Amino acid sequence: MKVLKFGGTSVGSASHINNVISILEEKSKKDKVICVVSAIGGVTDLLQQSGLLAQQGDPAYLEVARAIEEKHLQLLTELINENAAEIKAALKEQFQHLKNLLNGIYLIRELSPKTTDKLLSFGEQLSSFIATETLNARHSNAVLKNAQELIVTDDSFTKAQVLLRQTHSNIAAYFKNAPQQITILPGFIARSFNGEATTLGRGGSDYTAALIAAALNAKELEIWTDVSGMFTANPKLVKQAYPIKNINYQEAMELSHFGAKVLYPPSIQPVLELKIPILIKNTLRPDESGTRISTPDVKEDRNATGISNIDHITLLTLQGSGMVGIPGFSKKLFGRLAQDRINIILITQASSEHSICIAIDQKDVQKAENGINETFAYEIERNQLDSVLIEENLAIIALVGSRMKHLQGMSGKMFGALGKNNINIRAIAQGASEMNISAVIDQKDVKKALNTLHERFFEGDHKQVNLFIAGVGNVGEKLLVQIKQQRKYLKEHLKLNLRVIGVSNSKKMYFKSDGMDLKTWKEELKNGEIARLDGFRKKAIDLNLRNSVFVDVTASAAVSKEYIYYLKESIAVVACNKIACSAALEDYQQLKRYALKYNAPFLFETNVGAGLPIIDTLQNLMASGDKIVSIQAVLSGSLNFIFNNFTDQTKFHDVVQQAQEQGYTEPDPRIDLSGVDVARKILILARESGLAMNLEDVKNKTFLTDNNNASDTVADFYSTLIEDEPHFQSLYASAKEKNVQLKYVATLTENVASVGLQQIPIGHPFYNLKGSDNIVMFFTARYPEQPLLVKGAGAGADVTASGLFADIIRIGNN
Repeated sequence: MKVLKFGGTSVGSASHINNVISILEEKSKKDKVICVVSAIGGVTDLLQQSGLLAQQGDPAYLEVARAIEEKHLQLLTELINENAAEIKAALKEQFQHLKNLLNGIYLIRELSPKTTDKLLSFGEQLSSFIATETLNARHSNAVLKNAQELIVTDDSFTKAQVLLRQTHSNIAAYFKNAPQQITILPGFIARSFNGEATTLGRGGSDYTAALIAAALNAKELEIWTDVSGMFTANPKLVKQAYPIKNINYQEAMELSHFGAKVLYPPSIQPVLELKIPILIKNTLRPDESGTRISTPDVKEDRNATGISNIDHITLLTLQGSGMVGIPGFSKKLFGRLAQDRINIILITQASSEHSICIAIDQKDVQKAENGINETFAYEIERNQLDSVLIEENLAIIALVGSRMKHLQGMSGKMFGALGKNNINIRAIAQGASEMNISAVIDQKDVKKALNTLHERFFEGDHKQVNLFIAGVGNVGEKLLVQIKQQRKYLKEHLKLNLRVIGVSNSKKMYFKSDGMDLKTWKEELKNGEIARLDGFRKKAIDLNLRNSVFVDVTASAAVSKEYIYYLKESIAVVACNKIACSAALEDYQQLKRYALKYNAPFLFETNVGAGLPIIDTLQNLMASGDKIVSIQAVLSGSLNFIFNNFTDQTKFHDVVQQAQEQGYTEPDPRIDLSGVDVARKILILARESGLAMNLEDVKNKTFLTDNNNASDTVADFYSTLIEDEPHFQSLYASAKEKNVQLKYVATLTENVASVGLQQIPIGHPFYNLKGSDNIVMFFTARYPEQPLLVKGAGAGADVTASGLFADIIRIGNN
């Protein structure tokens, strides 16, 4: 004999009921089948609503009742053709009883718990009637049995306690001689020992099915719902969640208690004692294996089994010196909460006994606050205790698994993952069994926390990185192309899943919370919303995604001022924009402090040398204990390109324009040619080597004329280059005469930084530096005579984008 229970969504439409019928017909070919059904999805709430309206004297209760009736009649019309009129008449008779009951409530303006049970029992009675009639209309041998004739309870209306001995006896006696192949029973409903209608409370239909399975010692209890089993996390919040194939009773109870709604914990109890397996299946996908709940003998190669959560939690904290060493204090507290019928979800107490913290459902907070303050009014009045402290808008997340107690560091991994993503933990609880590690967090962080923990424990060390990119011009577009090209490689070899969530240029910004299509982002951006720096930041923060990275691919001072806000939200920052790291020393140091404080990486390798590992090399030298003696470098790819291509056969204006067109210069080439860009770079290297220095401390020996420097616009600047061509030709002629090369060199020696145009003789490492290449020579305590050299392409959209990409990957691998 098989026992199957179908939930409200399984009988919520004609197509779903047809699936139920098909499952029952297939199962009944081999065994007798007992089918327990819930009310049609949403009907119990509608019944409750109609009762409350009637109690309030609002005639709108009749409209709700009519809506319930129409819903069921429509189902019947879609499901049954033969004898439809006769069946419909029987259904309408039941609705007349419902209306009579509601009318009585309306007349006397009273809805007692006893009457509530009578009212709510209609939902299961109606759905089970329709299921039975549909089966028999298709020539199945099905009998509708009223569960109220089998399940006996006390008279605790709305949540009655089952009288197990009498109930088991009734069930065994009835099914011993029942000849039908299929028996349909309404779940949730029962009858008290004195004959009054009762209900079994939340999850009552599961409980009905478990009682039947236990009384008959069934081989298995099948719970059919709208998901394919118990998942590693809520699939509505965690897209990567997947069904758990096998799970033991204790793990199932823990996950169910913490919000896995496919099963209600008390419903497990009757079958748990007899070790009857439970199978969770999907009515809409009956061929999927689902989840099997059985004894702890199941061996699974996993560290944790699942993650769950409870929303809308409030923390109550009672603290004060009057608690320390006082016997019976906890009893007094919990006794009052029990008296007020307030369920405690989580408890934690400081070892000093100075405070005790409990988590309760948010709806009970006012009653709990009043009760506790009243109970301890004497101690509060004498300042031995503080008034109860309330923290609302919280949630509980729980990591569950029976094997966790055998593994070291599970708590550290859990809290470490949450901490890296700026998820603040308000309270922690772990049972002695070590099967459940629970943490109280902000409600707004639930989705982020679930995804963070799921990634850490269930996705094979794959890591999702979410990017918000400001500046999708030349370099930014190249970066997106590189990400698109390398996505498959990163997933397979580095286990990184890079998603671009937001992009922005100076006019528009566009977001896609589950990652945008990198083939169509340009078109989407054109139709995006008006770009605003604060709007872009707010969206990145509000989405609250794990492993978020803000990427600055601009040269904007305004954008650089945004970094601090991102870091404070534990959003990493990657920048090729040099302004932040060359701004006032205190601002630079604050960014560094915030990166450490909020565990948010701040990487800016491309500030110096585009894609060359110059800053990384310097940081490694410093970290290993080496000491910088001096730095000599050609750090401007644009200036190197310009002086490598400028001759007495060319015009300086034309070469500069060519450099800009090829993406070697900043949008405003004055930044490059004035030496400010190089000064910023050597300043950044000076700071990274430990020096406290500002931009005005860098000596800048300009090669431009006063006329060039006085230009107001880029167009004016280009005009002055034409006017002052003789000046630039004289620079070239002097170098040609001495057989030297012109290089714009940055130096850092004895805490003095300078930049300027120099004549480089033959044999010097800088002499043959071609194209837009950069070169840096580090003279250190370990490299006193033969310097450590870093050399390569130091400008251009592709190499700059690759440097940004490398920083993003570095964060992903962290």
